[in-house]
Amino acid sequence: MRWLAPWAFAATLVAMWHIAVQMQAAPIIPGPWTVLMGIVELAERGLLLKYVVASLFRVTWGYLLAAVLAIPLGLFLGWHRRAEMALNPPLQILRPISPLAWIPIAILWFGVGDLSAIFLIFLAAFLPITVSAMNAVHNLPAVYLNAGRNFGLSTPQLVYRVLYPAVLPRLIVGLRIALGIAWLVVVAAEMIAVNSGLGFLIIDARNAGNRYDLVVAGMVLIGAIGLLLDTGFRSLEKMKSVSWGYGTS
Repeated sequence: MRWLAPWAFAATLVAMWHIAVQMQAAPIIPGPWTVLMGIVELAERGLLLKYVVASLFRVTWGYLLAAVLAIPLGLFLGWHRRAEMALNPPLQILRPISPLAWIPIAILWFGVGDLSAIFLIFLAAFLPITVSAMNAVHNLPAVYLNAGRNFGLSTPQLVYRVLYPAVLPRLIVGLRIALGIAWLVVVAAEMIAVNSGLGFLIIDARNAGNRYDLVVAGMVLIGAIGLLLDTGFRSLEKMKSVSWGYGTS
């Protein structure tokens, strides 16, 4: 039943979508079958794989670059309070700024292409990951650190054997949220700063002849890939090395 319920709910939504399309007086929104045929058309033209790979390429590089830089920075700031006091104010000033507000600057610096989109994805993921890592250290129970010191662990050993394993559950949650933000931003960036990808597909289908079947097809593909990415990250939470950090019902 746990596996059946989501599929039953999805089938219900598709059926309601089909009924709503049949009831509309004018063909404004394409139906499920028309959208499916649009996806088939993209596959036959070789655009489906091209656009999906282009979007995933940009997300991968921008997100990985953000994670590689943000995780050590966030852990460092959480561990050293003076450094946090110095750097936290500018981080909190930059954090509310939408990554999309950087689009003109990204185009000015990197031109129209992959680098602009990767830069925007990097910005979208960097600050949330930094703050998540910093808060993970703050929420670390003091008894863990005290126990490590009582066993004679040096500071590097304490960081490697106590800090990293203890913050990993919260850090994975932060990484999962940041990945969702990065996926949202790449779609918006592709509508403006590049000429390929799923975001470009949506805006190009709209401008090239009101192909709303391809517009909705792009939306469906974005949602499906986002679900797969989130499911993959949720599977990390089930690893034995981090599952202890989550409550059990």
